[in-house]
Amino acid sequence: MASHAASRTSERVVGREIIVVQDTSELILGGRRAKANGYGPVGKGGGTRGLLLHAALALDADNDALLGLVEAQVWNRNKGKVTPRRSRATADKESQRWLSVAARASKALSAARSITVISDRESDIYEHFAQRPANVELIVRSSWNRKINLPSGASTQIFAFVDGLPEAARFSVTIPAAPGRKERTAVLALRFSPVTLCKPHPSPAPDLPDTIRLTMVDVREVSSGHDGKPIHWRLLTSHVVASPKKARRIVDLYRKRWTIEEFFRTLKSAGFDIEEADIGDPEIMMKLVAAAAVATVTIMQLVRARDGTTEEKLAEAFEIEDRPVLEALSVQLEGATDRQKNPHPKGTLAFAAWVVARLGGWTAYYGKPGPKVMRIGIEAFRRIKYGTTLRLENV
Repeated sequence: MASHAASRTSERVVGREIIVVQDTSELILGGRRAKANGYGPVGKGGGTRGLLLHAALALDADNDALLGLVEAQVWNRNKGKVTPRRSRATADKESQRWLSVAARASKALSAARSITVISDRESDIYEHFAQRPANVELIVRSSWNRKINLPSGASTQIFAFVDGLPEAARFSVTIPAAPGRKERTAVLALRFSPVTLCKPHPSPAPDLPDTIRLTMVDVREVSSGHDGKPIHWRLLTSHVVASPKKARRIVDLYRKRWTIEEFFRTLKSAGFDIEEADIGDPEIMMKLVAAAAVATVTIMQLVRARDGTTEEKLAEAFEIEDRPVLEALSVQLEGATDRQKNPHPKGTLAFAAWVVARLGGWTAYYGKPGPKVMRIGIEAFRRIKYGTTLRLENV
């Protein structure tokens, strides 16, 4: 399912500047009963049981259009105790998933104008940079205070080095509201410099290069008067950064990583409630999670397109043969008033979003259709589409 979804995504990226956002989420499915059914440990302490999902999404870097799924790895930690992590190669660890996404993106999205894979601190792995495919750039939030070589021949720690850099620029951004946090305007100070990372010791693999040339972009909040935790991101990137404008671009690209958090929220609570599925067989549950991951992307595409501001085409999320079905449904679903007319041009994703939302129970009068409405609507659309393929006689 993930491979098929990735192949569909590859058709949509041609000639575009693409970013791939990736992350891992735990799916908590229970305690003793889940353990008895064969689910492995998740969460701190291993007291809860469930699965893990690592997902990667492709976005258009210019207009934020969500183009599709690149990868969806689902696994169950049911192998018992493993050898200490330091004695295992990265290929034998769960952390291999970060490298695998870069490799998958390199092949599946090769028709794109450019590819940048973005990930959080857990992916700050030396091999991730050392084994980067030639057609893939990386932006990784730094986690380790790594040793770096200086042009003078001396060495130092990367955090102290960056802290000592002069500010290159300041700019303001709006930090959106979140649970426990009010919306605010943050003033951010920007620093950047090329850095030469040294291979860690003991070495994770003997064939890795002794050093890797990257750029560190440091952005930290200098405004005050708010209750939230100040922003401070140290971003390691393979992009060449030669000006404050390009450094700001790296920060702006990293901010788009929130899309993967939206994906997991839609899968878990806002759209599917996947953790409430009462399935005892882990293998069957893994297949359900993979199918739900594919459907979650479509739901997110529809929610984003509902206002018609993204100007995305129908082909971003639907098959060619879906268009006549959607247009016929739109005619049936339209009401007598202007507000009950589909306001979007045919052939656009916004047009489809209006139809799917109406099928999901939206009245076209109150509020905006969210993920649950879109989920109900897309399920209804697929049943109707299947019905159009039937050739029933003498019924």
